Amino acid sequence: MSAALVLPPLIQGGMGVGVSNWSLANAVARCGQLGVVSGTVLDTLLLRRLATGDPCGSMRRAMARFPLPGVADEVLRRYFRSEGLAPGEAFPLLPMWRQNVSKFREQVAMLAAFVEVTLAREGHSGPIGMNLLTKVQLPNLATLYGAMLAGVDVVLMGAGIPRDIPGALDQLARHERTELRLDVEGLPAGESTTTSLTPSDHGPPTNELQRPLFLPIISANSLATTLARKANGRVDGFVVEGPTAGGHNAPPRGTMTLDAQGEPVYGDRDMVDLAKLAELGLPFWVAGGAGSPEALASAQAQGARGVQVGTLFAFCDESGIERSLKSRVLSALGAGGVRVATDPRASPTGYPFKVVRMDEEGAGHQRERVCDLGYLRTPFAQADGRLGYRCPAEPVDDYIAKGGVEEDTTGRQCLCNGLLATIGYGQRRSEGVEPPFITSGSELEALQAMLNGRTSYTAADVVTWMMGTPGGSTA
Repeated sequence: MSAALVLPPLIQGGMGVGVSNWSLANAVARCGQLGVVSGTVLDTLLLRRLATGDPCGSMRRAMARFPLPGVADEVLRRYFRSEGLAPGEAFPLLPMWRQNVSKFREQVAMLAAFVEVTLAREGHSGPIGMNLLTKVQLPNLATLYGAMLAGVDVVLMGAGIPRDIPGALDQLARHERTELRLDVEGLPAGESTTTSLTPSDHGPPTNELQRPLFLPIISANSLATTLARKANGRVDGFVVEGPTAGGHNAPPRGTMTLDAQGEPVYGDRDMVDLAKLAELGLPFWVAGGAGSPEALASAQAQGARGVQVGTLFAFCDESGIERSLKSRVLSALGAGGVRVATDPRASPTGYPFKVVRMDEEGAGHQRERVCDLGYLRTPFAQADGRLGYRCPAEPVDDYIAKGGVEEDTTGRQCLCNGLLATIGYGQRRSEGVEPPFITSGSELEALQAMLNGRTSYTAADVVTWMMGTPGGSTA
């Protein structure tokens, strides 16, 4: 596919970690809509799938097609366990991302992205996208390159201002050395630093790759205008995400105020003017509270190409959420015992984050503070000029020793480990398995209208529901 590709009206949300997996994206694309895989923490996820024996053989089947010689064989040698892990045995860990990592560390990320996109593309001709977080900077170039080696059609990015990504996609398509500006806390004024990827370090260049379409996820007209006019390459459209969307939300404009439940208050300033956005002349899709035929019709009436939907897909059969957790959420939903809260403190990124809370959970997710994955660590400038890395969800004493402020640690959750647990790959620790952390959009309760009494459903059911006429009948 190419820049001439006209994307369909329905984009399946790219929910991490591993909720929007290859199976879900494949199922959505088979229905003619844009299936999206999450690119977040894919390298660790690949290793955990291999460590549990890859029972369906899908990982190894896709790995065999990876074009960089020897990489797949080395990953299998180190991490594949045909019989799975022993009871209580911990999952193996990769070195945490830093500004400079080994070639092999980059190759694992490339391989993981290649596998996910390859499997998502199998058996159909529909479009496949990958969603990444701008905030998770260090793995992004290797992940993008691996996805492009597999022929990904679209890249979507939110949680930040991805101004440098369009140009990076151009360079990666030509196998050129690519740099991205790296955000570093405490860097002296006037100084900057970058993270980089040199494809030729991993093998001789091949034919030029397909440059995927780029859709930044935005929450303000000003950001859309900036990206359309000042990005370092072509922007192909936008996903316009409101504060009811799941996962990370943009903070409210101005000073953040909280309501009686401790959730951020959003107002008119936080709403995107769709008519003004349409003046940019680029297609856009509306996200956040868009999971109904009525919402699709309303978005299109305001000039949108369509909508992006996450929550309805999150709990379908093909999504990566562990099956018993899906059942618990859907059962609690039917009994009125579940709600979605916007937690201003949970995410180490500082962005508000949607959390699913069920009556049965009591006090919530309590765990010993451990930082052994590190995807949300922030680089900071040390006195000796080198970069350090810290996360407000790591052990408090460690964070303070690195110059962090204790107040920043209050309420922070380890999303890296918690979200892996949500898809059934929680780390095994001496005190037990890592507890899950479930996120969802605010329209979770509206899922009941589509369920219509069912206790399970498929991705195709969601597409049929969404593409029906307002009211849910099939067009």
